[in-house]
Amino acid sequence: MASRRWVEPITLEGSAVRLEPLSLEHVPALINVGLEADIWRWMPRPINSPADMRVFVEAALDALAAGTEMPFATIERDSGLVVGSTRFMAIEPRHRRLEIGYTWLAPAWQRTAINTDAKLLMLTHAFGALGALRVEFKTDALNERSRAALAGIGAQEEGTLRWHI
Repeated sequence: MASRRWVEPITLEGSAVRLEPLSLEHVPALINVGLEADIWRWMPRPINSPADMRVFVEAALDALAAGTEMPFATIERDSGLVVGSTRFMAIEPRHRRLEIGYTWLAPAWQRTAINTDAKLLMLTHAFGALGALRVEFKTDALNERSRAALAGIGAQEEGTLRWHI
């Protein structure tokens, strides 16, 4: 009998956003909204071209296959437009811990209800359906927008990682 993963692919839908399992079919839409340099300023690996975006999605799907990540396409619910991506990552079933990260949104959807709704859906799923004991977020210490957004949803800052990635 095949073992069941702790975090299985699932679609999560809220009032402003639908998070659906990321696939190669999302690549063209992600390219349409995700090649602006400012999106990738704080990420470990910038996306500068359509080929980079495809590699980004392929790496996410490899991590899904390995059971270490569950990537989502972030879709504006009302329009059906793909506007970014997010994922459960650093999945540790033994410790019932995971991270929400690699979150990015196209500039037109930043500072809208999309990100807050997505985080609420993911936190609710993690603590509710998955029975997680801990959900972590990491952001660059200089990324004030991200830090403010996390504070806005009640995340508690625990410290600063130095030379992490």
